[in-house]
Amino acid sequence: MVFGPMKQDGSHAQEALSPRGDHHQAAPGEAADKQHSDHGSRFTSWVFTERVRQAGLRPSLGTVGDAYDNALVEAFWGRMQTELLDRQKWHTRVELAGAIFEYLEVFHNRTRRHSSLGMLTPIEYEQLHAEAAGVA
Repeated sequence: MVFGPMKQDGSHAQEALSPRGDHHQAAPGEAADKQHSDHGSRFTSWVFTERVRQAGLRPSLGTVGDAYDNALVEAFWGRMQTELLDRQKWHTRVELAGAIFEYLEVFHNRTRRHSSLGMLTPIEYEQLHAEAAGVA
């Protein structure tokens, strides 16, 4: 799973879906990627749901009171807290945003190897499966 930052500055729900600006459009017959979120009003809005579908993603909401449906994301946030956020302090929000972007795009997605992906990075894993499916 490749993670990307989402805006948390109160911008419109339709802007929240574009973390990297490049959306993977599912080919006909291909399983769509998921956009999973909680039941916050931002993520249950009609505008956001339509934007998710336009991006070729399948909206997915967690169930109320179910701690297990968010386990993957909670584990991710815990790792980012340990590997990045607990290691230093930033003077401005811009510095913090830059550090989080670099953590996601450079370290987490391109450098950090994941045991659940056979010790590949998320980018390597996606490339391997795209090649195997003849999508490359």
